[in-house]
Amino acid sequence: MTDHDATDVYREFGDERVPPGQGTVERFPVLSLSGTPDWDPETWTFSVRGAVAEERDFTWDEFRALDAETQRQDFHCVTGWSKLDCEFTGVPFPTLLDALDVDADAAHVVFHALDGYTTDLPLDACDRRDVLFAWGYDGDALPREHGGPLRVVTPHRYAYKGAKWVDGVTFHTEPERGYWEQRGYSASANPWNEERYSSL
Repeated sequence: MTDHDATDVYREFGDERVPPGQGTVERFPVLSLSGTPDWDPETWTFSVRGAVAEERDFTWDEFRALDAETQRQDFHCVTGWSKLDCEFTGVPFPTLLDALDVDADAAHVVFHALDGYTTDLPLDACDRRDVLFAWGYDGDALPREHGGPLRVVTPHRYAYKGAKWVDGVTFHTEPERGYWEQRGYSASANPWNEERYSSL
């Protein structure tokens, strides 16, 4: 049973549930930069840095203690495939925000991952219920190859905006280009506008 159905997010951006240039798949392909990183629940921390009143580190148990919910979402990869009706369980971004004291001039969020990956989104594009720090998928623990123990899912953006193996966020007052943005991918990444690559 899901707490929230986010499969209608497309209505904010276009007329079709499947964005242009995408084909649907039944199973998740596995895509990563350099394999699956190791992690230890006893030493893992989720760090909060940057434009906040107080920097903070959550242990795995502390992060899992935040209010969580299960959502049905669609997942859109910039390489041209979409997986519909995914069931993710985790912490909505606004719930994390409620546990922090973010500076008034914070405008961007950089997500950091165990493998060194980074990606940036405007804070107002993160501060929505369907941006989820997910540790569960289809009723089970999120598989390691798909970003477990914790990944970000962003159903309103291409999936490279949702870091796998995420272990922290940094709040910034200005945009910061992440791994793929530095290599020519779009900073905005709106699937319904096919914003795959930077116009710069």
